[in-house]
Amino acid sequence: MANLRAAQKRMTRRLLLESGLELFKTKGYAATTVDDIATAAGTTRVTFYAYFASRSELMKALIDEQLNEALQRERSPEHGSTARDLVATVTEGTPEAIMAWLRRTADSWPAIRPIIRIGRDAAVVDPELTDLVERWLEEAISDIEDGLAAAGRLQPHQRHFRGVLAMAQLDFVAQHWDRTDWKLTREQMIEELGASWVRLLT
Repeated sequence: MANLRAAQKRMTRRLLLESGLELFKTKGYAATTVDDIATAAGTTRVTFYAYFASRSELMKALIDEQLNEALQRERSPEHGSTARDLVATVTEGTPEAIMAWLRRTADSWPAIRPIIRIGRDAAVVDPELTDLVERWLEEAISDIEDGLAAAGRLQPHQRHFRGVLAMAQLDFVAQHWDRTDWKLTREQMIEELGASWVRLLT
């Protein structure tokens, strides 16, 4: 019985997260209320508050859980979250490893793109969410820095900034790839991005 109750709680929480994400995508963060999310999840406002203290907390959970899950990021006491495969890829530093990591990441763009866009939109209207996405990106930058440090590559003062440049490129391309005509195929785009990462990180 206890296991069934725990499974039902997990399912309700997941429904609230999925309903919130869908409403934020269609209506926008500012126009979506707690009541909207609860109704879409087939539950009540009281139940919503049993899982999340506010709409902001649900948005944070989307970043912390669904975004990290899509990118296979794990909790990390040092950085909040870490992608061990990104650290390993940067440590290895070969063009092949970097290209393979970028290809895997590009496969996740349809899942991660809306969460990042909503997170940035939410930060404009919700003071609790200021720099939410940027703080998350900083965790990925730290993974690059850790990989460079493990490899003994570049000077200490260069590592963090090279990570900033690499993640800024990746974030921009991921957010705009489906809305822009850059006259490139997907494979050409990954090759260009990969060549840039190789120059930055090796």
